[in-house]
Amino acid sequence: MQTLATPLSAHSQSNQEPFLIIDNVSKVYPTPKGDYVVLEEVNLQVQEGEFVCVIGHSGCGKSTLLNMVSGFSKPTDGLVTLHGKRIVEPGPDRMVVFQGYALLPWLTAYENIYLAVDSVYPQKSEAEKKQIVREHLAMVGLTEAAHKQPGQLSGGMRQRVSIARALAIRPEVLILDEPFGALDAITKEELQVELLKIWNDHRCTVLMITHDIDEALFLADRLVMMTNGPAAKIGEILEIPFPRPRDRDRIMEDPEFYKLRNYILDYLYNRFAHDDE
Repeated sequence: MQTLATPLSAHSQSNQEPFLIIDNVSKVYPTPKGDYVVLEEVNLQVQEGEFVCVIGHSGCGKSTLLNMVSGFSKPTDGLVTLHGKRIVEPGPDRMVVFQGYALLPWLTAYENIYLAVDSVYPQKSEAEKKQIVREHLAMVGLTEAAHKQPGQLSGGMRQRVSIARALAIRPEVLILDEPFGALDAITKEELQVELLKIWNDHRCTVLMITHDIDEALFLADRLVMMTNGPAAKIGEILEIPFPRPRDRDRIMEDPEFYKLRNYILDYLYNRFAHDDE
């Protein structure tokens, strides 16, 4: 099978000018016992509007890699650029949605989103900012829950607020760090469908960490598979061939889905089985 026999290199996706570039990036933390190398010589180019998932065992540096794209962390060596400009700090052009929601518990859903909009667009009129908040609450189906605080919302609803808040400031890159990992299976599938619909409508670039192979196959254009840490690298990059817009039932009836699924399982649990000892 072509997709599996010749996985894409990190530099061969397209002749189009890359949008986001991770160039020979390494991350090293000094410890009393010597340097601990988390990532080593990682190279990846992402096109504008692409949906890329990153998968690998715990400790392989997935979150570290995305933290360098978000600007929360800096590479020890190499560089990360967006539009050719080096990323050195966080910015509203890159928004992160965490597994733990990161909502302010004393604010309502509406106020959590409004705070982000007001911070990024202080020059907009009050009416414009309120309209943006209302539109994004409606986008994730939370208009009726607008004035509830996070403690009054289910986990799925809280994650919807987080996604709405991130998208309300129109980021160029949406960074998702296992956003559905803590949710039950039904809620997770519902939010995956919602995320794809929103992405299809707005087509911002998405980088998403996941441990869920089925989730990656449903959502991604490409799947970046990491080797184990320490000194983790990109092992392979698979192109996901299913046409868009995607229908979960149709994909799961496709024999290619199971070939890819089994290939990824073999990669993770045979070729790069995690040594727990």
